[in-house]
Amino acid sequence: MKKKILIALLASATLASCDLDRLPYGSMDSGSITNDPASSLDALLNGTYAQLKAWSDPMHRAGEYAGDNMMIRGSSTDAFYEFISFSRSPNNYRLAQFWDSGYKAIAQASNIIKMVEEGQNAEIDSQLGECYYIRGMMYFYLVRAYGRPYYQTPETNLGVPIVNGTPEDVINMTLPDRATVKETYEQVVADLKKAEELLAGTSHIRASKGAAQAMLSRVYLYMSGTYESPNREYAQLSVDYANKVINSGEYALLPREQFMKYNTLTPENNPETIFAVKRVAAEFSGYDHYYGVGGMYANIGGMGWGEMYASAKYIDLLNETGRNDWRPDNYKIVDARAAFIEPTYSKNDAGAYTEVFRFIKEDGTNIVNYVQANITRSGSTITAKDGDDTYTLTPVDVAQEIYSIQYKDGKTYTGVVDNFISLNRVYPQFYITKCSREGEDSHLHSPIISRLGEVYLNRAEAYAKLGDYPSALKDLNEIRTRSIVNGAYASLDASNAGSRIDKERQLELAYQAERSYDVFRNGKALTRQYPGPHAQFETIPATDYRVIYYIPQDAINSYPGTLTQNPTN
Repeated sequence: MKKKILIALLASATLASCDLDRLPYGSMDSGSITNDPASSLDALLNGTYAQLKAWSDPMHRAGEYAGDNMMIRGSSTDAFYEFISFSRSPNNYRLAQFWDSGYKAIAQASNIIKMVEEGQNAEIDSQLGECYYIRGMMYFYLVRAYGRPYYQTPETNLGVPIVNGTPEDVINMTLPDRATVKETYEQVVADLKKAEELLAGTSHIRASKGAAQAMLSRVYLYMSGTYESPNREYAQLSVDYANKVINSGEYALLPREQFMKYNTLTPENNPETIFAVKRVAAEFSGYDHYYGVGGMYANIGGMGWGEMYASAKYIDLLNETGRNDWRPDNYKIVDARAAFIEPTYSKNDAGAYTEVFRFIKEDGTNIVNYVQANITRSGSTITAKDGDDTYTLTPVDVAQEIYSIQYKDGKTYTGVVDNFISLNRVYPQFYITKCSREGEDSHLHSPIISRLGEVYLNRAEAYAKLGDYPSALKDLNEIRTRSIVNGAYASLDASNAGSRIDKERQLELAYQAERSYDVFRNGKALTRQYPGPHAQFETIPATDYRVIYYIPQDAINSYPGTLTQNPTN
């Protein structure tokens, strides 16, 4: 009697309290699979990739919202607000979706690996390699969200359960508790190395050898310790895998002008993209575009909530080497990454822009906020009116229209002359378009998992942790000068390598769900002293219990065995 093999049911049956998945390729006879593995594998793999689409949305929000690249207009009842506010809860449906989709992908990939024998032909082996890649990637993303940073005693800190496939006896099974962080990373590395061995060909929207190598470069970087206490073995392995990707000739950095349109390019036609979760417009319809990742960052063509904006901290980083001027009549992009920011300049009743002096001032205890004060020009003298008070601006850099103001609270603030930006509540809307406009279609976006720009920065950091600062400088400037003309650093050493490389990662990888993990994995504290409803002057150290998320309570409740929760303090 044929045994019925269930695909994509592990998370449903054991790790979540949701109904069984009913994908058309959700269950198949083992006999039909082994008799015609090639045709069966296509359907089964499609189901596995489909899980990545559901997974990528909460993955992005959990990684990006907990960082300092964005702000939200106000508090929200949506579960994602916990990511921003660091008010952690085990009853968060977005985290449950992240967990469930991740383990469904692991289950489907694992069951394919169990059912299909390796070594039949190169095509089947490569498809098995895709399964190993997906499984290894899922474990990595799960352990960095639910397990503490690797430098913090990985031998004892808990990672995630390692459950590779549906057990024979689903009804009476007992599953193991969470593996340690170290054991989880060992699983990640083993899967990705096996994927590297089996995968053939190049694709930007399917797993490939380059995708496995790029992910290994990042995984080993996460294992490489901090700048102050690096693990040289893992730093060298991060370099080695970055070398494989960079030297393969399969990928290329986009030139500056093309890079500024990165978000509009489809991933399969982008030589810098190594792997992206492919989305197509047909998956959305009209109103649904509101609910894509980009829908929170901007309103484009009437689509999107447009309730999250680039943080003042991120804008200051973009302007560090020169002001990026987004005004239509003065448009000038100094840092190419500023092309993904679009302020919502609004015109007055006469159809003209209103000039203002915009600055950030302290507004009570531990609160800062924007001010947009109307200005009047009289020759070279500029005055700004805020309420009933009028101030004369002091030039800081006239060419860039940067000025300072001696405010009534006795403090001096620096800001820019700009056009008035429309407000949402009390915040100017600095829209983010990096997760929108793929193929110029509203908020269509294929989430980027790996791209060549990151691999160069991985290698730069790993070189720095090895003390090879000339090589680190070369890689750092490769990325920096692509975005900032004549922006190369002249030198790099132990005193500045960490801050400069981290800054470049923040600028380059913003809105790709990397920032919060980058801060904490290197033992740094997160600070967000900029306008927004968050706790602006709170410092969150890497040792804080809130740097990782709680295991979803639904998963614990339905788990056949012990599933240990993360500490609550």
